[in-house]
Amino acid sequence: MSATPHPDPEYIVEYADGPLVGTAERRYLVDGKVDERIGAVAAVEGLESLFWYVAGEEREVNGERYVSYHFDAPDSDPVEAEKDEESL
Repeated sequence: MSATPHPDPEYIVEYADGPLVGTAERRYLVDGKVDERIGAVAAVEGLESLFWYVAGEEREVNGERYVSYHFDAPDSDPVEAEKDEESL
């Protein structure tokens, strides 16, 4: 009796732009599907910020699923920290 291969329950998120451009992470599929929208927390100039990304192009490389995610600036925290006014 042979085991039926199960699809990989994970996929690789590639951040295509925005503050996390060039980084990647593994996530779990939910009911065999990728997340349409994901939130990521990162520090910008020492302040924790929440950035939202939306799913884009999917591809398979060496049997692994890759999904490109694009920055959703309007729904995210500002990328640049507010500058305090400096006194002379």
